[in-house]
Amino acid sequence: MKALRIGPVSTRIDVTSIVVTVIALVLAMVIGAVSLMIGDYEIPLAQVLDTLAGNGSLILTDVVVNHRLPRVLVAIGVGVAFGISGAIFQRLARNPLVSPDLIGINSGAALAAVLVITVIGAGTGWLPAGALIGAVLTATTIYLLAYKKGVAGYRLVLVGIGITAMVSSITVYLLTLADIYTAKSATMWLAGSLAGRSWPHATLIGISLLVLVPAALASSRQLRLLELGDDLARTLAGRVELSRGLLIAIGVGLAALATAAAGPIAFVALVAPQIARRLVAERVAGLLAAGAVGGLLVVAADLVAREIFAPTALPVGVVTAFVGAPYLLILMARANRVGRGG
Repeated sequence: MKALRIGPVSTRIDVTSIVVTVIALVLAMVIGAVSLMIGDYEIPLAQVLDTLAGNGSLILTDVVVNHRLPRVLVAIGVGVAFGISGAIFQRLARNPLVSPDLIGINSGAALAAVLVITVIGAGTGWLPAGALIGAVLTATTIYLLAYKKGVAGYRLVLVGIGITAMVSSITVYLLTLADIYTAKSATMWLAGSLAGRSWPHATLIGISLLVLVPAALASSRQLRLLELGDDLARTLAGRVELSRGLLIAIGVGLAALATAAAGPIAFVALVAPQIARRLVAERVAGLLAAGAVGGLLVVAADLVAREIFAPTALPVGVVTAFVGAPYLLILMARANRVGRGG
């Protein structure tokens, strides 16, 4: 770890974390390039590159630029958003079991989105607003219920599990009220699917990352202070709850908008920060490293989901859940062995 001091501000530069971030993003782009090549209509890499340069035929342009490229960009962007969001929540709670999909934030976003689809009957253009509102309301409820002279990790997990169960039951009830076609569409979205992703979805997640990732990086110093505990953080910087509230808002925004773009893809926010932490051999990894690993996980899972049972494609959330659920059990077993719940 190297430290760079600029005036009164000291910025910690983790070279290993930067290397991990770059390698993960390069691998994600390589897998993305493979995704552009294969499918029902296989295209050689040279023709893919030629098409991206604007020299392809109308058919190749439609396949590569209008259909496959937005899906790849959404996959990487959603993975980055979930990875950074998960890292924020895990570091705030000082608990590796905390992530927006396990403590109910993604479930709240999903409930609001299903409400928009099935009850209000609004178009998919309203999904981002609905998901964001649902995530914010759920996160606020969880925070208030878990707060007791601060927010302990184990309380956040327990309250989040209860909220998740309640919100999920309401979501299921709403699906029973919808007609079969609306219910099927909503169920596919709830599984976490990148099928049919288009440029509006890519634009949504791209703008979200451009706004929220710099905000997360700018708040990383406060995040490091909060990891030391509220008393010490209050002594060093003051305004602990304001800093925590800002970071929670950033994490909620990333998770909600990623959910709006691709549905509640399971376990990415849980697994990506933990993989990044182990790769950098540090107690915590940088937010960008967690985001890069998240992007790699989602684009790789989407490629597997498309090809493992081709021509039938699975929702990407099925693949991430298949990998993430055993990893959750490993984390829980490890926490139990060391005798701590948060």
